[in-house]
Amino acid sequence: MLNTHRSVLLLLLLLFTGVSREDFISGIASDIQSKLPLTFELDQIKKKFGNLTPTNVVLLQELERFNNLVKKMVLSLINLQRALAGEVGMSNELDELAKSLYNGQLPSMWRSLAPETLKSLGNWMLHFLRRFDQYTKWVKVEPKVMWLSGLHIPESYLTALVQSTCRKNGWPLDKSTLYTNVKDVTYSNEVDERPESGCYIEGLYLEGAIWDHVNQCLKKSSPKVLIEQLPILHVIPVEAHRLKLQNTFRTPVYVTSNRRNAMGVGLVFEADLFTQEHSSHWTLQGVALLLNTD
Repeated sequence: MLNTHRSVLLLLLLLFTGVSREDFISGIASDIQSKLPLTFELDQIKKKFGNLTPTNVVLLQELERFNNLVKKMVLSLINLQRALAGEVGMSNELDELAKSLYNGQLPSMWRSLAPETLKSLGNWMLHFLRRFDQYTKWVKVEPKVMWLSGLHIPESYLTALVQSTCRKNGWPLDKSTLYTNVKDVTYSNEVDERPESGCYIEGLYLEGAIWDHVNQCLKKSSPKVLIEQLPILHVIPVEAHRLKLQNTFRTPVYVTSNRRNAMGVGLVFEADLFTQEHSSHWTLQGVALLLNTD
C-alpha cells in the first residue's frame, strides 16, 4: 500500500513539475552521490593498531566490507548517470538500479554487499551513514556503547569479546558464554564510560512484549504497541559453569523482523531478560529482540 501511494505521489510530482523520469532518477542518484563517504585506508588503520586485538580484527573486517559496498555504490551511480545521459548503453543491471531508485527501494546490487535489511532506500541511507559514523569513531577509540545494528556481522563482535575475556582471564574458549543485563538508561549519551567487562549495546527492539522500567522485567505489550526500544543491554562474557540464571527468558536476538530462515541464518545471539512470568508465556507470545526496525 505504501509503495502504491508513493508511486501516485511520484506520478503527480512528475506531471505537475514537468520533471522527466530520467531527470528524477538522476536527481536521486546525485543526492546519494553527494552523501557517499571516502573508503577507509585499511593499511594505515592496521598499522596504527599495531598488535591486533580480537575486536580490532573485527573492525578491519567490517571496514573491508563497508569499503566494498561504497566502491560498488560509487561505480554503479557513475555508470547510471552516464547511461541516463546517453553516453553508454543501459544494461539490465543499471536498469534495475534506476527502477530501484525511482521506487525508493534498495538496489539488489547494493543489497548483496550490505547487512540484511527490510528498510526502504531512504531509511537505509540513514542507517548507512550512521554505520560510517560509528566506524569512523571506532577507528579512533572503541565505542563505549556499541550500536550492534551497524555491524555487517554483529555476532563476530560478540565472539571477539568472549575471546578477549578468555585471553585475559585464562578461560577455555569452548567453555565460555555470554549473559546479559538490562541497564536503566536507553541512549549512549547517558553512559559515562565503558563497562569493566563485556560491552554495552544500544538500539535493540523488543517485539511481543514491552520492558517494565520500574520492575526491570518483561511486561505484556500495551494495546497497539508492536515494538519498543529496549534500554541499553550489558553483554558480559562468563564461564559457562558459573552461569546459573533464574527468572529469566532466554530471548532470541534477530537481525530483522523476518527473524531467521530454516538454516538458522538471522539469529545473532540470545539475551537474558528478567521475567515475573514463566518463560513459556513469552515463548507463546513470540517475544524476540530485533537489531532493526523495518
